[in-house]
Amino acid sequence: MSSDEVSFTDLYREILNLLDKYDKRRKFRLPKDAQVKFNELSNKFKEVFIDYVIGDELPQAYQWLKIVKSSLNEVIRTLGLTGFTFPKEFRSFIEDPLKHLKKKLFNYVYDLYRGKIDLTEFIYRASAAIRTSLKTNLRTAYQVWGLMTILTHLGNDGFRVIYPEHKFLSIDRWGKQKLGIIPPNVVLHSPRYGYLSFFHEVPRPLTWEDSSDLQRVWSLYTALRPDLMVYGGAVMNIADLSSSPPIKRPTMIIEFKELEDWYVRVRDLKGYFRKSFTAEEWRSRWITGLYDGLADILGIQRREVEEKVEKEKSLRVREYQLVQLYYNVYKPKVMILISRKEVPSEIKRVLKDNNIEVFDAIEFNKEKLKDVTELIKSYAEGSKSSIHLELDIETYDNLVKLKELLNLGSEGEVIKYLVNEFMKSVKSLR
Repeated sequence: MSSDEVSFTDLYREILNLLDKYDKRRKFRLPKDAQVKFNELSNKFKEVFIDYVIGDELPQAYQWLKIVKSSLNEVIRTLGLTGFTFPKEFRSFIEDPLKHLKKKLFNYVYDLYRGKIDLTEFIYRASAAIRTSLKTNLRTAYQVWGLMTILTHLGNDGFRVIYPEHKFLSIDRWGKQKLGIIPPNVVLHSPRYGYLSFFHEVPRPLTWEDSSDLQRVWSLYTALRPDLMVYGGAVMNIADLSSSPPIKRPTMIIEFKELEDWYVRVRDLKGYFRKSFTAEEWRSRWITGLYDGLADILGIQRREVEEKVEKEKSLRVREYQLVQLYYNVYKPKVMILISRKEVPSEIKRVLKDNNIEVFDAIEFNKEKLKDVTELIKSYAEGSKSSIHLELDIETYDNLVKLKELLNLGSEGEVIKYLVNEFMKSVKSLR
């Protein structure tokens, strides 16, 4: 319903009148007819308020998600995937953006009805929640589209999924680090090129049983979590507490930027330096690299960064400087930035001067990510002489029996033996 037809303030007054008549103590236990009316008004209030806050942007969200869903269907067909899991937040959003945003208003709405906050405070707090949720989910949507498009291009070039073996691709990292490792989202293999391992939004917090500090310290990475890390080879765990930072050096980092003005936006990193960070040796090594990286992109001495931290002053960096920080801290062989919109020449020059390759004005054009895919493909590593086959259980069991019967070392040797014998038989019949 458009805000031109009825205002959310009018609906709010109507709801208050209803509650004052049937539920003065705000227990929200109304007579049946009044409850139906209350639910109807409250739902309409949320919809009209959302229209008031982001009315012009919601149609764009639906259009983006239509494109994302199309990319998901395409990668399923290309790589033979069985499905996806997404973070709870994005899963709810992609199913129904309006319904998801209405859920975001739940607590604010009931605080408003109970008089815990007034309408002015409600507008301020609820508007912020709506905008933040929309922004966060559209950012995820563009990342997902970019990753799925790259995977599709690789699939068209002969790559196949070897991990996860069930081919149910998880973009959600919840619970993935409980064993103290950081596993990939997907590993691809091509007989011609080798292996590529993809890690979306890592590193994430690890679970450790012997050190509460070790659990908390990974919260540092909430500000230093690139969109995508790619490793040449079949890499099943990137956690490496003996290195600085405590993950394996990535082959490639890819950062996606969906906003038109992303490069003027600012991030404050102050919160990630508070308290003592030298209690653990590995933590000290990590923070040392972070200090050095920040000093470099800000053009100041490391000592000045440390002084700002000690005095709890702001450490504000622009988003394009944060991309530079990713490069300085993680030291990938290649750093790529993919921007939906065109990047100003001066920003592009700064990034290129800092070893960051920029692919801009991409929009949702799949063809424009082919060059990125070619670059990724060139860094595939590992065995190019073997391929992975899918077998049903019965066939695999028979291979195991034949391996024992023929006294061979592996199922692969059985297949090789059988193929060679068959080819000999074919030749003898000619």
